[in-house]
Amino acid sequence: MNRNLPRLDQETSATAPDSNLPIAVRDRAADGRVGWTGPLLLLAARPVLLVAAQALVALILLERGQKTPWRAAGDWWGVYGNVADIGCLVLLRYFTRREGIRLRDLLGPVRMRRGHDLWLGVGCYLLIFPVFFLSTWLAKSLFFHADPAVAVGYLSRAHPLPLWATIYGLCVWWIVWTPTEEATYQAYALPRIEALTRHRSMAVLLVGFCWAAQHCALPLILDWRYLAFRLVSFFPGVLCLMVVYLRTRRLTPVIFAHWPMDIAAAIFHVIY
Repeated sequence: MNRNLPRLDQETSATAPDSNLPIAVRDRAADGRVGWTGPLLLLAARPVLLVAAQALVALILLERGQKTPWRAAGDWWGVYGNVADIGCLVLLRYFTRREGIRLRDLLGPVRMRRGHDLWLGVGCYLLIFPVFFLSTWLAKSLFFHADPAVAVGYLSRAHPLPLWATIYGLCVWWIVWTPTEEATYQAYALPRIEALTRHRSMAVLLVGFCWAAQHCALPLILDWRYLAFRLVSFFPGVLCLMVVYLRTRRLTPVIFAHWPMDIAAAIFHVIY
């Protein structure tokens, strides 16, 4: 019998609403259905795919005579960012099926009666957004103290994109990006690394660092101050998002809390 195929009783329990709770993940890890390959690959996949997509856009722009193709390619992050989402969704589906669960099971229970998850998400956003704001201010002070405006200058300069790319970034990018990002780091990688290490703090720090570092590649600009600025800006905020998820073990409220920040990023990208 193929040992990679889940048993009937495993399939039944895997499709239950609690199939992504820590105890269920630990049981699958003990059975050998959860290993290091999936979580580590997913942690690395997003930045690698983002850099690869930016490189592809840069090659196209170079062919069209762009003098600074890499920097110009970075302006297209609101389009090519979803390449990383597609790659991660493919990997998530593959590894969840190997565990005997569905991709949908990563969401956990959804409670939308009377807008429960929506209002919970709004409340979390109001608590977490100031953390992102303060950490961004701190990062600018640390790495761009002489001229704080330079810190966002990489992102706030003119972005001469065609109309279709602008509409895509405003209407599509964030809808796909936020749930896939949350599913990759929070619902998939975090509980599995927690189960494998048996150490929640270690899992939180590892996943949180990789999650924050992902933003250094959206877009990737080869300036150590910019890279450090992006890492420090996002690290405290993603830790707060992880605390919310660890308390609820449900992804929907965290997605609702995260969406306004990504929508603001898309709007900021268009305005400036």
